[in-house]
Amino acid sequence: MPAPLNDTEARVLNAIDMDALLAYLCDLVAVRSLDGTPEENDAQEHVAAQIARCGLAVDRWELDLAQAYAHPQCSYEVERPRALGVVGTLPGAGGGPSLLFNGHVDVVPAGDEANWSFPPWRGTVADGRVYGRGALDMKGGLSCAIFAARAIRDAGVTLRGDLKIQSVVGEEDGGLGTLASILRGHTADAAVVVEPTEMRVAPAQAGAHNFRLTVYGLSAHGCVREEGVSAIEKYYPLQQAILELERRRNARDLGPLFARYALPNAICIGTVRAGDWASSVAESLVAEGRYGIAIGEDPLAARRELEDAVAQAVAADPWLAAHPPKLEWWGGTFDPAATPTDHPIVTGVAGAFADATGNPAVLEGMTYGADMRLLVNVGGVPTVLFGPGDVRRAHRPDEYVDVADLHAVTRTLALTALRFCGVA
Repeated sequence: MPAPLNDTEARVLNAIDMDALLAYLCDLVAVRSLDGTPEENDAQEHVAAQIARCGLAVDRWELDLAQAYAHPQCSYEVERPRALGVVGTLPGAGGGPSLLFNGHVDVVPAGDEANWSFPPWRGTVADGRVYGRGALDMKGGLSCAIFAARAIRDAGVTLRGDLKIQSVVGEEDGGLGTLASILRGHTADAAVVVEPTEMRVAPAQAGAHNFRLTVYGLSAHGCVREEGVSAIEKYYPLQQAILELERRRNARDLGPLFARYALPNAICIGTVRAGDWASSVAESLVAEGRYGIAIGEDPLAARRELEDAVAQAVAADPWLAAHPPKLEWWGGTFDPAATPTDHPIVTGVAGAFADATGNPAVLEGMTYGADMRLLVNVGGVPTVLFGPGDVRRAHRPDEYVDVADLHAVTRTLALTALRFCGVA
């Protein structure tokens, strides 16, 4: 049964301006903030200006890329000549714990725009949804955080602890922005990363490491292909070994937070490139993918399982044994992370959601990599993932987030801040 709201909480929730939130989100979607492009920084300027308009103090700075790249937990796939960090702070009166809301502005490409019903680079409100690239992942959640803080300010409420909004670049390709923000000193007593979780409270985030597998063959004219060795055909037993390893790893007991998922630690081959001419036997193949890592699992031990599975498949094939494939770990490195389910930030978000929406909170782990692991593992900040929309709608045409979700999450974040930071 939801707890009744006190007068201060009711006043703050009534101050949430959903029309302004939707208008702002549509404007932010229109910034094509692809990883590593100048518009990624344009989006940060956009957020910094909005946070300032909402009455928060703004720290906007040029990231020390050399410092970030040198950190052992740094991973990235896109080289950036420059990058911006943005953190807004609603300062507290003192005596209360601090809270941080984290969101990223970078987005993945839109793909073939002909597959979209609405323009990907223009936020469109239709059928109770906001459509556009990044509307879900995760400019929608970031907008919720900004307008939750604005509602607290507009309602004339002063928190005891500081409330921070951390807007970052580079999440999609490894987490550079959040790492750099932590290194600048922007941490808190707890954090909420507003990734799309279907409004489930996620105190656990599985890991994912990128890998590259290069297979070698022998080129020949296609008319005498039997005189060559196709790297495509030699890749097949390796793919079968990877699928069998995935089955074994996901048959383990991974705990109740991941019970809904058939493959909570999926191994996904995302790209395959082979050959250089249609009538030539392919002399090489390069497959790239992501390797799921379980909560509490040693990432290096997990990597060895893939290395061993590939080695066993190689040993069983004379050609592969004589011409061993090359397995590399590269790009995004998202380690798993978890916060105890009885931590105040977990129970606090769950309670705020129930009271803000009238629906019971659901605790569940997320199977995708996110910046939670940097806040937990590097910053030492107990963190949950909680945000609007379903990640299944991300990275695809007609990405959207429900307006009702945006409203519910903004209400939940505002209540969480009031209760966690305290009211002066």
